[in-house]
Amino acid sequence: MNLPVKIMRKDIQDCFYPLPVMLASFTSIVYKTDVTLEWATFYEINNSGFEIERKLENNNGWSEIGFVKGNGTSNAPAQYSYTDHGLSPGCYNYRLKQIDFNGNFEYYELSGEAIIGVPDKSGLAQNYPNPFNPKTIIKFELGIMNYVLLKVYDALGSEVMTLVNENKQAGYYQATFDGSNLPSGMYFYRLSVDGNVVDTKRMALVK
Repeated sequence: MNLPVKIMRKDIQDCFYPLPVMLASFTSIVYKTDVTLEWATFYEINNSGFEIERKLENNNGWSEIGFVKGNGTSNAPAQYSYTDHGLSPGCYNYRLKQIDFNGNFEYYELSGEAIIGVPDKSGLAQNYPNPFNPKTIIKFELGIMNYVLLKVYDALGSEVMTLVNENKQAGYYQATFDGSNLPSGMYFYRLSVDGNVVDTKRMALVK
């Protein structure tokens, strides 16, 4: 949880006014390669919204990754969230840049780091969307660095496409299967790591 350090701020006339937003909490939830930020406000005054900024550990540069619209002026508590998808393993810092409609802003930094680790073991996820037309995403994960094969087969067992054929570091990955040149039907995709089949799943191409 990260509470605002300052409760007042100064304008150009050297007069003090209450902060336009009083933050109640700021937390993060990590799931595989995603970090979901959740924050709450006690009240808001003239609040345009929040820029979400991120940086890697030991990196001095912050990058804007998104924006969440505020509630303008409100005395009622409010809840917000933002999910940062598809991150590589590493330690990440986050902060909110709360911006007034007049351009003034304040920063609120997440207490602690959000850590994306490596998987405990190799695995293959169900493609999404499924059924699909003509493209779908296939996600897989590797527990250790190894040689990876990801292939697609038709209903008769004939190979129709190789999506991955290389060494990869431990981590989370995804590949896109494009069935534009293939007929509708049931297809299978198989993940092999170091020559051993990890899993096989099926998917439906519907045109």
